[in-house]
Amino acid sequence: MTSYDDTSDGVAGVALAGGASSPFALHLAIMLALAAVIFALPALGFYPFVLSEILCFALLACAFNMLLGYGGLLSFGHAMFFGFASYIAAYTAKNGIVFLGIPPLSPELAILLGTLVAAALGVVTGALAIRRQGIYFAMITLALAQMVYFVALQAPFTGGENGIQAVPRGHLFGFIDLQNDVTLYYTVAVIFLAGFLLIYRIIHSPFGQVLKAIRDNEPRAISLGYRVNRYKLLVFVLSATLAGVAGSTKAIVSQLATLTDVHWGTSGEVILMTLVGGMGTIFGPVVGAVIIVAIQNYLNNLGAWVTIVQGTIFVICVLLFKEGLVGMLSRAIGRPL
Repeated sequence: MTSYDDTSDGVAGVALAGGASSPFALHLAIMLALAAVIFALPALGFYPFVLSEILCFALLACAFNMLLGYGGLLSFGHAMFFGFASYIAAYTAKNGIVFLGIPPLSPELAILLGTLVAAALGVVTGALAIRRQGIYFAMITLALAQMVYFVALQAPFTGGENGIQAVPRGHLFGFIDLQNDVTLYYTVAVIFLAGFLLIYRIIHSPFGQVLKAIRDNEPRAISLGYRVNRYKLLVFVLSATLAGVAGSTKAIVSQLATLTDVHWGTSGEVILMTLVGGMGTIFGPVVGAVIIVAIQNYLNNLGAWVTIVQGTIFVICVLLFKEGLVGMLSRAIGRPL
């Protein structure tokens, strides 16, 4: 497909053609620096358990940003994929698949099964939600998420309000002992980096360029022959799948799956992470996740006041940094981050 001149509708024709240039060298340098920092943090005295949780939520935020920042789809129900995958991974790691007579699964199989369930849930909910646009799409995702929350509250295997506790971490691939917090952290770091690189590749693929075109001007994309609903469904499922990876991993890390994971408040937190860091940026959700989760963990002695701190940060960012912290930095240096 050839490029076209777009002077009125806001869709970058070169993006549809897949020919948009990307500052790959800058991104590669930042990624290498990010990986180096991630692997060095335990040696610098940071608590591996908290770092592991931050990476899980950072992957969730990146998955959500792929849907909102690049697909233009605002979901108020991403906690259903994160939380339900967490329940599946926690239950199968502790009890196995009882009705099939399968004993407790190893951590990698539990994470894989939780991810597959999240992907399947994404297919079903996405097929329903993409039939509408804008606020109606958001409300459908919220309604479906509340249904999943009710299932998690009432289903026998979830443990109700008590959740699933004392989830065994086990041995990854039979020989990597995840009982050690440092070993567990490095395992989570590898999972996060793999998910982050996958998202980066998706965003900068021809598929990702079409997503941006649909986000910017859907009627123009339709007129060019793109089946936009297929693209929307696929990015929804991909985002749900990666959210499932994050939720399943988090269940092994915290050895717990609770209603908090599937509650709408978690969906709100991931939106907050994305907006604070910078919606539609590559590294913004990571920065947002670090800020929000660090506040929750290091200021938990404030009790309910933590939510006030979060709200204050959100208001400040919206008023002063509407593009997010990374978005503002990206505009300052003139390079997409």
